[in-house]
Amino acid sequence: MDPTTPGTIRPDPALTARVVRATPLLYAGGADPEQDRPAHVRAGSGVSWVGERLAVVQDDAAFLALVDPVTADVRAIALEAAEGGVRQFDDVRGNKHLKADLEACVTVPHEGAEVFLAFGSGSTPVRERILVARRLETDDPSVKLVDARSLYSLLRAERRFSGSEMNIEGAALVGSIVRLFNRGNGAARDGHLPVDASCDLPLAALLAYLADPSGPPPPPTHVVQHDLDAIDTLRLGFTDAAARAGTVYFSAAAEDSPDATRDGRVAGSVLGYLDEQGGCWTLLQDAAGAPFDGKVEGIAFWRDRPDRLWAVVDADDPERPSDLCEIELTGGWPA
Repeated sequence: MDPTTPGTIRPDPALTARVVRATPLLYAGGADPEQDRPAHVRAGSGVSWVGERLAVVQDDAAFLALVDPVTADVRAIALEAAEGGVRQFDDVRGNKHLKADLEACVTVPHEGAEVFLAFGSGSTPVRERILVARRLETDDPSVKLVDARSLYSLLRAERRFSGSEMNIEGAALVGSIVRLFNRGNGAARDGHLPVDASCDLPLAALLAYLADPSGPPPPPTHVVQHDLDAIDTLRLGFTDAAARAGTVYFSAAAEDSPDATRDGRVAGSVLGYLDEQGGCWTLLQDAAGAPFDGKVEGIAFWRDRPDRLWAVVDADDPERPSDLCEIELTGGWPA
């Protein structure tokens, strides 16, 4: 595929993706006012396996949720608080400008262990941080938010990737590279249009940079723009990605958002995969076969079944828990 030419990604009637179960994510320990923790996962924005649990990041709460997908037990790990010790961010509090906005995550190997990385969206300067977490399944986890402004500066300067407003929403490990996905739901600015795009960062160079962010960041390579089509005239934009057996899968949502920092009406979510011709997708259905009305923000494959995905849904309502959804894939998906 020519990196300068948008890949065409269109619906494929041979594919089916259906939500067969949805479980609200409630913390086993309930709410904790001292940590400013609610009783539930508020806005699941990314999910990745860490050991035998699913690690879920939230774009409006400074907690990492570790979920047992079998029992639905949810542990909370507090992340760095904002000024005043707050860890919840919303319009009611009027403090959304303080959130790290972790929107994409991926688990990578390093020195015989797993490292969990979660990327800020980059839509504002405070969102140019990357969470580096180790030993998450132990009683002594290490979690650190790394100031990655020099890396985000390179990503933003690559306009084929960032477009008018950068909004990193997906990350996938593809061999020895981390592939990032930008969501093109921004507003046109300074003569630039929003774009859905992907770019690659070498894993070894990325980990070296995160260990010492005063050093040079890895420049983005293999930039590809993607045309995802639309639902009900609302443009589809990437919300996450996951790789399996060499194929990159993605989730996307059609949302009437005015720019990269504000939410809007969601017309639907899709699941699809990328190939050399661009790729294809299918509209996500609920258990009854009707269009699923939630916004899927994170996806991860089951360990033992290629026809099953875990997904987290952001309700854009701080009073509602995010759901962990089991998605069944049928039809002509890659083997």
